Amino acid sequence: MKLLALDTTQEYCSVALTIDDELIYREALASRSHTELILPQVEEVMAEAGLQLNQLDALAFGRGPGSFTGLRIAAGVAQGLALGADLPVAPVSSLAALAQGVYRKDAAALSVCAAFDARIKEVYWGCFQLIDGIMRSFSDEVVDSPENCHLPHEGRWIAVGSAWAAYPQIQDRLSSQLTRVIPDSSPLARDMIPLAIQVIADKQTVFAEEAIPVYLRHKVAQTIEERKFIKSGTNLDA
Repeated sequence: MKLLALDTTQEYCSVALTIDDELIYREALASRSHTELILPQVEEVMAEAGLQLNQLDALAFGRGPGSFTGLRIAAGVAQGLALGADLPVAPVSSLAALAQGVYRKDAAALSVCAAFDARIKEVYWGCFQLIDGIMRSFSDEVVDSPENCHLPHEGRWIAVGSAWAAYPQIQDRLSSQLTRVIPDSSPLARDMIPLAIQVIADKQTVFAEEAIPVYLRHKVAQTIEERKFIKSGTNLDA
């Protein structure tokens, strides 16, 4: 399978290309420069592989949750590339990619709770368990307050993601169920590859125009605190 994956949902801007068993990837800590980095990264991996986009079988992108701006960049680039090359698109959860990255580094990782800081005292939260080498969602991904975040069952979990450092009270409350905490980790395109292959196998790809972000936060009205964040120029979903 020839599959291109891209992710701009968090701090890293990353692209990965798999050609059967070969993997080519680019990763960079992007801060706010995802827009400038993503297409050159795509061009680099495609050139290294000697492929054109229309020779790919599919394209995958990090559909969220994550940075509001980052999600729009990933979806927009995925739509543009897939439309031009007439490719199916595999949307991949950024929380699942984060969990998959833990397994890539530690084959003994069976249960992983991935959590991003969603700002305004909320977290993006997802729990995953390993099934046949794939981190499968154990419960719905949510955005919620740190006080409302719980692990779905007793057991030993690896915690990963920025929320664990931003809200240490979560770690304190759930410490008896945690084996390890990895706060300084981001989702990467190379960890999306096995997840995207599973999306394709499950026949859950979408047309290019249907490649849209998943924000999780669906609020019509804004609180006073949220309006203060916006006025100050802070990105609510950054």
